[in-house]
Amino acid sequence: MKYQYMLNVCLCRFMPQAPIHSTPGPPPTQSDLNDLNSTLKSLLSEWFSVGLLRLERITWQSPCEILQKISQYEAVHPVRNWTDIKRRVGPYRRCYAFTHASMPGEPLVVLHVALTEDIANNIQGIVREFSTLDTDEDVNKINAAIFYSISSTQAGLQGVELGNYLIKRVVRELQSEFPHMAQFSSLSPIPGFFLWLQGALGQHKKEGRAIELLSEQEWREVEDVTGAAPGAPALEALRRLISTSEWIRSDRLIRALEPALMRLCAWYLYGEKRRGYALNPVANFHLQNGATMWRLNWQADTSPRGIANSCGIMVNYRYFLDETSTNSAAYLQNKVIKASEQVMGLVSQFQKNSKL
Repeated sequence: MKYQYMLNVCLCRFMPQAPIHSTPGPPPTQSDLNDLNSTLKSLLSEWFSVGLLRLERITWQSPCEILQKISQYEAVHPVRNWTDIKRRVGPYRRCYAFTHASMPGEPLVVLHVALTEDIANNIQGIVREFSTLDTDEDVNKINAAIFYSISSTQAGLQGVELGNYLIKRVVRELQSEFPHMAQFSSLSPIPGFFLWLQGALGQHKKEGRAIELLSEQEWREVEDVTGAAPGAPALEALRRLISTSEWIRSDRLIRALEPALMRLCAWYLYGEKRRGYALNPVANFHLQNGATMWRLNWQADTSPRGIANSCGIMVNYRYFLDETSTNSAAYLQNKVIKASEQVMGLVSQFQKNSKL
C-alpha cells in the first residue's frame, strides 16, 4: 500500500487541506495543475518501471479471465470469438503481456506476435486464416517475428513508456526460444492516413492544383472510370471514390490507384511532421524504438476498418537489432528517420509530382 501512501503525499503537496473555519484559498492555477500532472507522471513511471513489471506469455492454458481481458483490450485487430483468440495464442503465435504485482491478473500492455517464414506483407494471413490452429510448430518454418498488435490497456498510464520495453523484452524471449531468428518486424496499421489524404485532396482542389497529385495517365484512368471532366471535377470524383470501399471491388481501379496512393502514403509517414517528429503516432512509436521504416504493403488490410483508415495499406517497421540504438538516438536527438530504398523511392516519386 506504499503506492497509495505516496500518491496521497503527492496530492497533499499540491492540494493542502485548509484548517476548519478558515477562508478557502484561491483555486489551483494552470501552473499548479501542470506541476501535479508532471509529478504524478513521474511517480507512475517509477511505480510501473520495467524492473517492477512481470512478463507473462499468454497461452490457451492461461486463466479464462485473462484470455477474456486480452480479447476485450485488443485495439488494433478486434477479436471476433473464442476460436479467434485461440488462434492468436496458439501455434506460430505468441502473446505477451506486462503485469504488475499490485494489479494481479490485469495486463497493462499486450503484444501479439506471429512467427513466420518471411516478413509478412498482409494481415489477412495472420488474423483470419486458421490453417495452423491445430498443428504443431515446425521450427524450420520460423525465421521471422512479426509484431502485429500492441495495445495499452490502462488509460491512466498514457505517457508511461511500456510498449517499447515490452518489445525489447519479447525480442530477448524469442531469441532465447529461437536462436536462429534474425528478422524482427512490425506489421503496422496507418491510422490517420485516410483523413490526411482527404484533407490534401480538398486543399489541392481549393488551390486548383489537382494535376500535382497524380500523373497524367492516372488522371485519365480516374476520368475514364468516373466519367468526370478533367481538373477539379476529376479530383472531387476521386475523393468520393476513395471515401467508400467500392473501389477495392474493381481490379482496374486497384491497379490504377496503387501508384498514387502508395507514394502519398509514403509521404504521409515520412514527410508529415509534428514538432519535427513523425505525425503518425504508430510511426513515431516505432521510430523512437529505433526501427527502420522498411516496406509499405498494398492491399495489406482489406477489412472495412483497414480500408477506412489507410486505404488498405500497412507498413513494416523493421528492427535491425544492431542498429536500433543508433537509429533511436538519431530520431530523438536530430529527428532523422531511417527508411528503406522502397520507402525513399516512393517519397521521391511524390516529391516530383506534388508540392504539398
